[in-house]
Amino acid sequence: MAVQLDQIRATAERVAASHNLELVDLEFQGGVKFRTLRVFVEKNAAERAKLAELAANEAVQDLPKGVPVERLSGVTHEDCAVFAQDFGTVLDVEDLIPGAEYTLEVSSPGLERKLFRPEDFTRFQGSLVKLQTFTPVNKNRQWQGRLAKFSDGVLTIDLSAVKQKGKAKKAVTESTVDIALANVEKANLVAEI
Repeated sequence: MAVQLDQIRATAERVAASHNLELVDLEFQGGVKFRTLRVFVEKNAAERAKLAELAANEAVQDLPKGVPVERLSGVTHEDCAVFAQDFGTVLDVEDLIPGAEYTLEVSSPGLERKLFRPEDFTRFQGSLVKLQTFTPVNKNRQWQGRLAKFSDGVLTIDLSAVKQKGKAKKAVTESTVDIALANVEKANLVAEI
């Protein structure tokens, strides 16, 4: 009765694509009794481009002020509800989560979204990021700054964009630090509102 996350992920990607959405992340948590499947989706690249165009022409009124359109996932409550209904039906019909009940949660990745893929780092160049490395870089594993550049699998973080704290304050001898993507344990955006 083990949960096949790869199969669930592939199914979520298929259902998301049919709704012009893209799967960002998927988490399965809990024990035998209280299990939760969290799915994070956003509009696909074509739909995000349409949203950016509408925002540029000021045709969209309800966007948050001061947040670049590219940082927004473009997902509405209705998108999440329709996706959850269709995806939940497929999960139940194909019995991808065997056993007792589970809770399905579907949402946008949020303004402080996690960054996983190289495409994420390319897309969010210029944004504030917080990251943790597997091995220390300049005697520090925690870094926060502006993602100045991402190329050839290396992130360049502009440390002058934020006031450094803790060990990072002592580790900063230059205004930028280069970190290999393979050394990034976890990374996420930092909201700038």
